[in-house]
Amino acid sequence: MRLGMFIGASGAPWDIFGQVEQVVLAEEDGFDSFWFAQIAGLDALTVIALAGTRTSRIEIGTAVVPTYTRHPNVMAQQALSANAAARGRLALGIGPSHRPGIERLGLSYNHTARHVREYLSVLRPLVHEGRVEFHGRMYDITAALQVPGAQPFPILVSALAPAMLEIAGELAEGTVTWMAGRKAVETHIVPKISAAAAAAGRPAPRVAVGVPVAMCDDEAEGRERAGRNFQMYGNLTNYRRILDVEGSNPADIAVCGPEASVEKQLRAFASAGATDLLASIYPVGENTRASVERTRGFLKTLVGNL
Repeated sequence: MRLGMFIGASGAPWDIFGQVEQVVLAEEDGFDSFWFAQIAGLDALTVIALAGTRTSRIEIGTAVVPTYTRHPNVMAQQALSANAAARGRLALGIGPSHRPGIERLGLSYNHTARHVREYLSVLRPLVHEGRVEFHGRMYDITAALQVPGAQPFPILVSALAPAMLEIAGELAEGTVTWMAGRKAVETHIVPKISAAAAAAGRPAPRVAVGVPVAMCDDEAEGRERAGRNFQMYGNLTNYRRILDVEGSNPADIAVCGPEASVEKQLRAFASAGATDLLASIYPVGENTRASVERTRGFLKTLVGNL
């Protein structure tokens, strides 16, 4: 299982240059990947384009860019440009986001599965062939792109529900999740997306699992802090459904505790079928900086060993 860093799910304290520097440091520390959430802060693909010029090895991904707010032609053009800047190291995670946020923008959130299927039907040809002709119910488009240095990149879908996992397995390279615990990964996500990929004659999909991670001596304290930090995710329908697969709350999903316990919990995700683990570090205790450094330092020792 590849190990990456993940920021933005609970805010990010850095400006655009600070975020770029975090990618540089992650590459120096040997991490396999670095991922950005896109909620209400910086544009993730812009940061990735800048970080791509400062790094040479590390994969840089989005987890995830909302689809409803960007036409797939625009998404393809920007992502191809960012991938050119990163010299082929982009992993594009996309997803429909959540009904409250999308409807606050005056957009419809109806027919989500159809939207994602048609979105991918437009996006993939533009990424892989530079052109598309598609006539659907939500998109009717003939277009071509000529982005210097363009090359294809993996597309992952924030698939949690059965219909979305089927679409991701059929039309994308995999899924990128958040708030999915080990049981949900093993019994729900991996079997469904893998079956869909196999039925479509596609390679085994990537399953990139984003989880909160914190090293701490008191696991109960770590879970209490996770419950406060990530409480809002339990109130969003899409995440509530995946949390209910194992009857849990955000506090239960967190990977936390002493070093040996954290390693055991991370290995359980690998055994469940996760191909990538995206660690969203959160602090526990009064000394925030020391807590984050402890977690990051231990995760560094696990790269290549999970």
